[in-house]
Amino acid sequence: MTTKIKVLLIEDDKSISTFVATALDSNGHKVTTAASGKEGISLAASFCPDIILLDLGLPDIDGIEVLRQIRSWNNVPVIIISARSKEQDKVTALDMGADDYITKPFGISELMARIRTSMRHSYSRTPDRIYKAKELEINFEKRLIRLEGKEVHLTQIEYQLLTMLAENSGRVLTYSYLMSAIWGPYIDSNNQILRVNMANIRRKIEQNPAQPQYVFTEIGIGYRMLENENI
Repeated sequence: MTTKIKVLLIEDDKSISTFVATALDSNGHKVTTAASGKEGISLAASFCPDIILLDLGLPDIDGIEVLRQIRSWNNVPVIIISARSKEQDKVTALDMGADDYITKPFGISELMARIRTSMRHSYSRTPDRIYKAKELEINFEKRLIRLEGKEVHLTQIEYQLLTMLAENSGRVLTYSYLMSAIWGPYIDSNNQILRVNMANIRRKIEQNPAQPQYVFTEIGIGYRMLENENI
């Protein structure tokens, strides 16, 4: 990603804010900072950022509420940067529309990689009609899946799960999001049916299901698919 982007950093810790802003600036990006939730919401409208980096522990409004308000009118990519490391915090943020979640402390190299991934998805406004990664190829229009050139046969549910992950490759989709999308909002919260289907998918596309190359488990949160090389 060579395009210079506008970054809104909503972070009340001055040392972290300065550190991140300096690193982004050194990469040629334009950075605006906000030290509170209300200021961040205002700047999200006036600054028109390409991406938002959002802390959850803000002094006036919790970051989840900031995310909820921004998501009510704007689909700009949002990456959570927070000291909160509990699985439920990550699940809540991702279900509320965050594109990614990084736990403090983090390295700038990791942050830049996450930003590049989020921006690539932002630039591709509609899913690519072909997913290609390593030896796996999915043709969405033909509803055809090939692994090492050979067709892979999935059940309808397995196909829906795999293509949903492929269309959002590189991003974590939470268990609750996948279950609601596939089985409806009133499905039992027990995700056993999801795990069974994912195990079946892995047996069909992974050389070693215990060491997957394509579909990765974010323990306690959800699944992430290897990024589409076509993006």
